[in-house]
Amino acid sequence: MQYKILYQDAFPIIEMKLQKGEMVKAESDAMVSMSDTVDVDGKMEGGLFKGLGRMLAGEKFFFQTLKASRGAGEVLLAPSIPGGITDIELDGSYNLCVQKDGFLAATQNIEVSTQMQNIARGLFSGEGFFILSIGGRGTVFVNSYGAIHPINLEAGQEVIIDNSHLVAWPDYMKYTIEKASKGWISSWTSGEGLVCRFRGPGTVLIQTRNPQGFGSWIRQFIPTSK
Repeated sequence: MQYKILYQDAFPIIEMKLQKGEMVKAESDAMVSMSDTVDVDGKMEGGLFKGLGRMLAGEKFFFQTLKASRGAGEVLLAPSIPGGITDIELDGSYNLCVQKDGFLAATQNIEVSTQMQNIARGLFSGEGFFILSIGGRGTVFVNSYGAIHPINLEAGQEVIIDNSHLVAWPDYMKYTIEKASKGWISSWTSGEGLVCRFRGPGTVLIQTRNPQGFGSWIRQFIPTSK
């Protein structure tokens, strides 16, 4: 399969060129267009419990699969939110942890499941008790709200990230949740509250915009009934 991420500066889409018999999986409703040689189907991959797990992690119950059944074809895929798309190659040696709503598409040998976080991380990380865990060998496409920025950490190097800006990180990276400032009052009045401290080696992908902050901003313009 060959692919390009088009219009990366604003509202990107993925252009995929499939050979006959090749297949990709994507989040439900991601398909923008496809050749008439391609078939699209809804699939509950992994059975009922894995489907429910994906819903708890903020994804949809069904995937869509797109297969070039009758010859080579082209597929265009796009996320439902405005933001960036990046591709990640997995070699099977680790799983990728992805924020809710972060999975867009993957090649057919990639498995998308869920991982339950402990109580502290579930309550305070901003990602909930369930996150996506993506493994296997192949290419994964993740999307974000805003652009995607990689933070590369050497062994022992640390970085503090606002939890609303997390997109994806490898499961071998260690992180803790802590106050943004020394005191609780200062942490909350600064607008940051709790943050995540990641320790290298590894690469953390962050998004340049905060969807919760945007939601708070836009609510002020919504008329309320009296």
